[in-house]
Amino acid sequence: MGTTLEAATWPIVTAPEAAAILVRFPQAGAFEQLVWHSPRPFSAAALLRTDRGEFVLKRHHPRLRSPAALAKEHAFMAHLRAAGICVPDVVATEHGTGALAHDGWTVELHRRAPGLDLYRDRPSWTPFLTPSHAHAAGDALARLHRAAQGFVAGERRAHPLVASFTILPARDSLAAAEAYVAARPALARYLADKPWRADLARLFAVLGTGLSEHLADQPVLWTHNDWHPSNMLWAADGTVSTVFDFGLAAPTCALHDLATAIERTAIPWLDISEGRHDAPTDGADAVALLRGYQARTALSRADIATILRLLPLVHLEFALSEIDYFAGVLQDRDQADLAWHGYALGHADWFLSPPGQRFLQQLERDALA
Repeated sequence: MGTTLEAATWPIVTAPEAAAILVRFPQAGAFEQLVWHSPRPFSAAALLRTDRGEFVLKRHHPRLRSPAALAKEHAFMAHLRAAGICVPDVVATEHGTGALAHDGWTVELHRRAPGLDLYRDRPSWTPFLTPSHAHAAGDALARLHRAAQGFVAGERRAHPLVASFTILPARDSLAAAEAYVAARPALARYLADKPWRADLARLFAVLGTGLSEHLADQPVLWTHNDWHPSNMLWAADGTVSTVFDFGLAAPTCALHDLATAIERTAIPWLDISEGRHDAPTDGADAVALLRGYQARTALSRADIATILRLLPLVHLEFALSEIDYFAGVLQDRDQADLAWHGYALGHADWFLSPPGQRFLQQLERDALA
């Protein structure tokens, strides 16, 4: 949640628990040992070894993910795999499904995928290690978008911590935001004593004017929506070997996914959140990511303009979903406050600051050069 480690929200997966769960996944073999626990505060995940190899076990609170909700993620992953994208293999349960309810949790199991986990110990939403990694990630995102074409699964339900794309494309963004909030009672209760409509109306007025027109002709596409380097495994030559963590995947559009990728990798949000507002942004990485994407899929000047328009607000719906998680599932008002003031409003306002304006101007200049 910042530059310091946070205590895990959920209890870690224990060896006895893992052994009991593996019995429900016959293809996985017999449990031998736990190898690693994810340090990320939102997750309870572990790498484990059996007599048939290594697997990643993910355990979810049922209000976050049900087996039915995971089925859409798994179907998208299967579609991508069939189109040649390397994603983790989902291991079937004893009933042939991809997830199950176990002891009050929802669990899923993936085979360990090929590649080096170079970003395992780095916080989410931090920069690429090299511009070549950014270029490779752009190329991989273009390949994923091509592979995603033809996948149809409808909208995801209003689960917390899921991306969506209903507010920014709407001609009346404030009305769409009101509908979004109304569909999530915990979020509505949290915002009830805040001037949130006025706050969002201000942002839409200064940052969202004309955005719906830019997005009107964008084809709906199931996208990853959490494209940062720690959600990829890497080959020795610096290319992306595997893409994982499809928890935020949902129907948006390709340019929304590209803007999300830039927003999460090129701006030092963790430094900014601690008061270092002039921390250097990495416009070179943003351009490298776009160059990698363009090497496989052309982007017009209008596309670049749309990405630049999207960047200051592309985080908004997921920020609201985070507040729904903190206020509803965890009932943690302090973290909900951080998500509202620091994330939903703070990220947008940064783009109105001198450093944010310089970043957008540099990106526009270099992306169109």
